[in-house]
Amino acid sequence: MYNPAVPSAQYNFENVVQRPPPSSYMRQQPSSKGRIPTGSRAGGAPQERPVTSNRGAGFPSSSSGKKGFESKPGSSSISISGQKPQEEPPEIQFKKLEKEISLLLNKSAEAKLVGNLSGSLSLSKEAVSKEKKLRNLKEDAGAADQINIDLTYAACVNLGIQYQANGMFEEALNTYSLVVRNKDYPLSGRLRVNMGNIYYTQEKYSSAIKMYRMALDQMQNIGKHMKFQIMRNIANGFVKMGQFHEAIENYENIMQGEPDHRAAYNLIICYYALGDTEKMKKTFTMLLSIEIIGTQEDDEEDGENKGPNDPLSEYIKEKRREAFKYIIDAAKLIAPIIEKDWITGYEAIAEALRNSEYSVLESEIGILKAEQYIKIKDYDKAIEVFKSFEKKDQSLMARAATNISFLYFIEKDYKNAEKYSDIAIKTDRYNAKALVNKGNCLYIRGEFDTSKEFYLEAIGVEADCVEAIYNLGLANRKMEVDLEALQAFEKLQTIMANAPEVMFQIASIYENARNFKQAIKWYNLLLTTLPSDPGVLQRIGFLYSQLNDENQAFHYYMESYRHLPINIEAISWLGVFYVKSELYEKACSFFERASQIQPSEPKWKIMVASCFRRMGNDNKAIDLYKKIHEDFPDNIDCLQYLVSHLKGTGQDYENYSTLLKKLLREKEMNEPLNDINQSPPVVQQVYMPAVEESAPKEVSQRPGTSRKGGKTLATKADEDWNLQENYLP
Repeated sequence: MYNPAVPSAQYNFENVVQRPPPSSYMRQQPSSKGRIPTGSRAGGAPQERPVTSNRGAGFPSSSSGKKGFESKPGSSSISISGQKPQEEPPEIQFKKLEKEISLLLNKSAEAKLVGNLSGSLSLSKEAVSKEKKLRNLKEDAGAADQINIDLTYAACVNLGIQYQANGMFEEALNTYSLVVRNKDYPLSGRLRVNMGNIYYTQEKYSSAIKMYRMALDQMQNIGKHMKFQIMRNIANGFVKMGQFHEAIENYENIMQGEPDHRAAYNLIICYYALGDTEKMKKTFTMLLSIEIIGTQEDDEEDGENKGPNDPLSEYIKEKRREAFKYIIDAAKLIAPIIEKDWITGYEAIAEALRNSEYSVLESEIGILKAEQYIKIKDYDKAIEVFKSFEKKDQSLMARAATNISFLYFIEKDYKNAEKYSDIAIKTDRYNAKALVNKGNCLYIRGEFDTSKEFYLEAIGVEADCVEAIYNLGLANRKMEVDLEALQAFEKLQTIMANAPEVMFQIASIYENARNFKQAIKWYNLLLTTLPSDPGVLQRIGFLYSQLNDENQAFHYYMESYRHLPINIEAISWLGVFYVKSELYEKACSFFERASQIQPSEPKWKIMVASCFRRMGNDNKAIDLYKKIHEDFPDNIDCLQYLVSHLKGTGQDYENYSTLLKKLLREKEMNEPLNDINQSPPVVQQVYMPAVEESAPKEVSQRPGTSRKGGKTLATKADEDWNLQENYLP
């Protein structure tokens, strides 16, 4: 502060060089060798000299290109006056760190809520690291008594929770263990529940039960609700271990202290496992006596004051739906067994519901009863039960009409099926199953265009309605629009992966489009689900034969025959394969097997005789031809081969030749006149050209074109019979 009593000369800085400040700045110092300077150096009179650096000449040790007056990181900055700025008091530093830690914990919790589990774990680790740094600073400052144990507890618990959420169970258990062993945390016993949940997830149920019980012992003053929640976890663990008596004991304690629908339902399951029908009925009555949250009257009173998205009303509705679900599931479980017969059981359940505040669910039991009739294929009784709901509320009527339509469709009463599907649609236009039923009725009538419209409408109502999507694909195939059919089945494949029906349809579409490589790919995928299906194996063999890969074709036909020894198509192909390979004995065994499967078909015995002829056993071949003629005297092929063979061996054939001419004349007389001059068709084996593999989602055929040119396996089988007759005689 300025003092007027002080002479102004003291504030004159003009002669500062001649009058240095009274300090040790210009005081003589010993040299680096510790000697006092000589008189020549220390002269008498003070000399003026420029200020020089007090550092050695040369480059600095860290030449980082920074400016000369920049301070190094971490070094204390020096002001222009040469004094260090004042450091913050430790208390302020501690408060700043505590705020940073709290902010990190909040961010970690928020990241977990939005599903960013890895980010929440990183933030939690950073919070723990800073909290540890804060504790060390307080200890170094001698303020260990100021350590915030609540903040330490929050950081450690949050880290354990994040480990648990990320599936790092061992790390979570270690973190929780460090906390529960610390006696400074009186509420750490709650973490035993978290540890028990981890063991439960790992299916270590005995360890989980141990942790739950330790939590109960350590938390004597916890609330009633928390106590029964832990007891429920203990009971669930016993159920998982199959110890139903111990589970029943815990569930009964819950029902006496804080009864709820879930505990009652689980108790019914335990009695069901033990086969105690009386206890099942008693517990079901207890289930119906539990008060439901909210009432319809409350909703009507509060409807004017609460918006449609009121959280409380939504919560009440959700709890009510949950209660209804437990009651329906329990009824479905015990109704068939609590009485002598299942019909009486359903009637007893319906009576109990009628006399309770859950009477609205009585109709649901009637529908369950009708479904039970469907399971035993008593469709008339099921229809009778469903018809009893026709005059009830609209939603129930729509469900009943949908089921009635389905049952009539199963019984092939398509007229009534369509009638009730129309009733269901009229009652509820957004009933996807009713729309599918209507489409099915039109599909049966051959109205594929109209049925397709109903399937598309059903998909619009319920995007994942698998019945509508599958039937849409079938309708597109009937309309010969294979590309659209393929799109439908591929969509269905994404919804229900590895469904055999879907994979078969996709493979069949590629086969009809003559994209055999893609067809083989999908049939092989189908084999992963049905590895021993003889039909699929046979189709793969057929496709390989179309690609001229006889070895692969033989493998799959043989596998088909191995799984189904009566597969006549596989037998015939294998017989022809051995004939082409000139292994007539093996071919003969397959044709004999075919003749045993189809004894009324003479061609197989003719094949056997032809094999004997090719093996050089003429006598046996002739004897077999004669026997075939006795069994099938009108068979022209047998007589032709017999006459030809007798003539070739020089034996008498006149009698058989006369019979052959007679049969040929009769055949000509019975044939239409316009077919007389037609030459007989020449049958030959045709190998289809290999088709280049196309993209997985494209069919090698222009959309909308006909698929009649593609040979199916059924038509190829007929050609094989003629092919065999060409090869063998």
